[in-house]
Amino acid sequence: MFALLLAAMAPGFAAAAGQASQYPASSGIARPSTTATPSASRASSASAVPGDEGTPDNGSAEEQPAHIAIATPAPAPSPWPWQDRIAWAANLVLVVLGYAGILLALSVLRKIEQQMQYAEAAAQAATESAQTVLIHAKAIERAERPWILVTAEPSRRVENRFILTATNRGRGPARILSSVEMITVERDQGSLPAEPSYEEAEQNPSLNGVILLPGESTPIKIFGRDDLRRVCGTEERLRRVERWEEEIFLYGQIIYENLIATSDLPAHETGWCCGYIHGAQNSGMEMTGPPAYNRHT
Repeated sequence: MFALLLAAMAPGFAAAAGQASQYPASSGIARPSTTATPSASRASSASAVPGDEGTPDNGSAEEQPAHIAIATPAPAPSPWPWQDRIAWAANLVLVVLGYAGILLALSVLRKIEQQMQYAEAAAQAATESAQTVLIHAKAIERAERPWILVTAEPSRRVENRFILTATNRGRGPARILSSVEMITVERDQGSLPAEPSYEEAEQNPSLNGVILLPGESTPIKIFGRDDLRRVCGTEERLRRVERWEEEIFLYGQIIYENLIATSDLPAHETGWCCGYIHGAQNSGMEMTGPPAYNRHT
């Protein structure tokens, strides 16, 4: 900015310097000077002494010419035109206004930067608040969602018969989308595959579309002593089951959805597994199986 100010003031300084250079160093005018020759001075001195008029002067042969110096008169100073004065003043005003404009622009930029910092801080706070709200909403959703659990209960009408029941233990309504089940005879629980496979499982279409409100239940499978021979298939396997050499396992999967949740949420899964214990007179059934068979999502 200082360089711009000097550039604008340069024309005025140049005009003033031009005017100053036109004035002479002294106000006096030099006059021509005449130097008297040595012969003239000697002639005057000779004439002053009596009796020496006829005596010749040997120094008259060394006469020197007269030296005359004429001083050049100083030129008249040229006036500073009013157009140049106006232009110089206008340039000075423009420089001052430009400097003030730059200062104002810098101030505005600093304020804009501060506003952007405030906006970034507000956006960050809004993001954190939104994340907190989302976490809270997910917690509420988990708390208010349905949870379907499967239990084995003895039948009240038929002895040695058991009913597998699906109960909604959550706080929201659930709708069953599909239900599959399988029955297998294994040596023990450790003989089951690590992951259950439902490719050959039997579908239970009667449960499709069933809605369970909180606390409601629905039967999904009935198994009793009368079904033992059909499941074993042969007398040899039946005797092994009766001697507890092998055990019957029932397992399955229920897929359901939350009725009050948004449609883009995935469905939930409930896996269940139970083992049938055959006795000589009385039988029993308990929930068992590896964790992969009792998965809840």
